[in-house]
Amino acid sequence: MYEILSKVSLALIIAGFISCSSPEAKQLKIEEKQSEKDSVSLLYNPAEADPRIDEFMKRLHARSGFNGNVLVAKKGKILYQNSFGWADYLLKDSLNINSKFELASVSKPLTALGILKLVQEDKLKLSQTVNDFYPDFPYPRITIEQLLTHRSGLPNYVYFSDGIWKDKKVGMTNQDAMNLLIEHKPNRYGSPNGRFHYNNSNFMVLGSIIEKVTGQDFAVYMMDNIFKPAGMKNTAVLSKAVYEKIPTDVIGHDKIWRRSVVQNFLDGPVGDKGIYSTVQDLYLLDIALKEGRVVKKELLDSAYVPRNDPKRGNFSYGYGWRTFYPKDHQIVYHTGWWHGFKTLYIRDLTDDITIVLLTNMANASLSNLDDLYKILEMPILRQNAYDSNGDLVN
Repeated sequence: MYEILSKVSLALIIAGFISCSSPEAKQLKIEEKQSEKDSVSLLYNPAEADPRIDEFMKRLHARSGFNGNVLVAKKGKILYQNSFGWADYLLKDSLNINSKFELASVSKPLTALGILKLVQEDKLKLSQTVNDFYPDFPYPRITIEQLLTHRSGLPNYVYFSDGIWKDKKVGMTNQDAMNLLIEHKPNRYGSPNGRFHYNNSNFMVLGSIIEKVTGQDFAVYMMDNIFKPAGMKNTAVLSKAVYEKIPTDVIGHDKIWRRSVVQNFLDGPVGDKGIYSTVQDLYLLDIALKEGRVVKKELLDSAYVPRNDPKRGNFSYGYGWRTFYPKDHQIVYHTGWWHGFKTLYIRDLTDDITIVLLTNMANASLSNLDDLYKILEMPILRQNAYDSNGDLVN
């Protein structure tokens, strides 16, 4: 009997050893260790908050109507984080630090990372054209790189589809948006690589190409290849083409009447927008990018190279990132504005500063940040003006 039990015990030990040595087990252990590191990165004691930032944010809330969440970090430490105002003004539901906001065009750098991951894996090339994936696409010679840098000359699907899409309550998919471009062939803004023209179509098309290349839904691909590796547990792609009502407690509000902005069919296409996240998750993304856990450093550095002439001397655009290089400083960032949400994600790569501001009140509060930059001893970042569809207007 003893001999039988010994053999059983030995078999269990060997099975356990093999199990622990499997690739899946090793990956799980890596993920557990990373999760522990992320938890340490997110440690924050409100009693140790930078009082200057606290005073600035309270003033921004009281005087400029900032309603949202903020996180400011420097050299691996959160200096300040807080929530101001309501998730839903009508219900008077308070925001909390884990509230998920529609990132609007801050989704674009994340979509760009999804593309670069495929480039890294040799599943596509920046020189390939849209026609390689959509043979009937009526705008030839547009490359992946031109889409990433807003140099495609494409028409904006957001504008022309409004008069074509019949049921405004039903979200259209990326494939629907692509089919509208193919069928109706609206006039383009310019020739491929002719000039910089910020345009939501570029990143909607990139999202569509990701689906074509991978055979996966954009939401699934981004979760497995970008969000999870970066430790972003509270981030997801949410489309009205999937949900009758996008499942979020944070509602976008009009800047004048504080009315909630109703979701419509344009909340369906993703890639140009449609990613929901938190201030802490975007901070974790910043850390993951610096550590090379999403894409390799050399490829990521190429995304930060300015590939357009600066407008008014203050910004250019790389692969999904706005770039601002005053003197010896390197800053990459993106702004967003969509259906009552305005967002700002800044990464000062020189001084290791991260600023995340997510608001669900579409007012001008994010245009009054000079004093915050001075507190952090950063160059003052002058933002550009956008219309309600997120297009650059100057």
